Amino acid sequence: MSGHSKWATIKRAKGATDAKRSTVFTRLANAVSIAARQGGGDATMNFSLRIAMDQAKNANMPKENIERAIKRGTGEGGAAVIEDIMYEAYGPGGTGMLIEAATDNRNRTSAEVKSVFNKIGGKLAAAGAVSYQFKKRGIMNFDMAGKDAEEAEMAAIEAGADDFELNDKELTVYTEVKETDKVRVAMAASGYEARDVNLSWEPNTTIKVEDEKTAMQIVKLINHLEDLDDVTTVSSNFDIADEILERIA
Repeated sequence: MSGHSKWATIKRAKGATDAKRSTVFTRLANAVSIAARQGGGDATMNFSLRIAMDQAKNANMPKENIERAIKRGTGEGGAAVIEDIMYEAYGPGGTGMLIEAATDNRNRTSAEVKSVFNKIGGKLAAAGAVSYQFKKRGIMNFDMAGKDAEEAEMAAIEAGADDFELNDKELTVYTEVKETDKVRVAMAASGYEARDVNLSWEPNTTIKVEDEKTAMQIVKLINHLEDLDDVTTVSSNFDIADEILERIA
C-alpha cells in the first residue's frame, strides 16, 4: 500500500476528523469547482464531478453550497476563478511528494506551501521531477465486516479491478481512472457498496523508511500541508511499517 493510502487508512481507523467544518467545506467546494471547470457541470457526464459531489454530500455540505460551487467552476457564479495547482517536492528521507491545491490566489498558496517545507524539512522540486514516479488511479474502499474474503477477492477480479488489497476489516480496490465508475457499479451489483471513492496519485515504487525520527518528520510534514486551507490532497511514496505509523499517528 502506498504511503498516501496507508496514512489515510491509519487516520480513518483512528476516527480522525477536521474540527473546522468551514475548512472542510471550503476544500470540498473547491474540489467540486475544479471538477466542474475541467469536465463540465453535468455530473452524469463528469465522473470526477460525481466523486467530488459525493464527498461533499457525505460531509453534509448543504445542497445549495454544492450547486454554487458547480456554477463557480463553470463560470456562472461570478466569483473568483478557482485554479488547481500541483506542487512536486522531496520530503524527509528522499521521499517524493505531490501536493494538490485549489486556490483563487496562486501566490498566497505557493507561499504557504513553501513555508511548511522551510519549517519542517524537504524542498519543492521542478515540474516533472517527482510526478513521473506516480500514476493516477481510482481507489475505493469497502468494509469487510461480515464479508467472505474469497468472495470479496472474486468480486473485485470480476469487476475489473486493476489491483486490490484485502484484510479482515477492509477491501481496497485500485482501478484505471477511466474504469473507476464501471468497477464501482459492478462491485455494487455484487453486494459491495463503496464507502468512499477517490482519484489518487499512487507511487510506482515506494521508499522504505525504517528510522522512526524520519517517519515522524514525514507525518508532521504531511499533517501541516493538509492543514493548509488550499491544499486538497498530499500523496507520497513513503513505505513506513504499520507499527511505526500507528505509534506516531
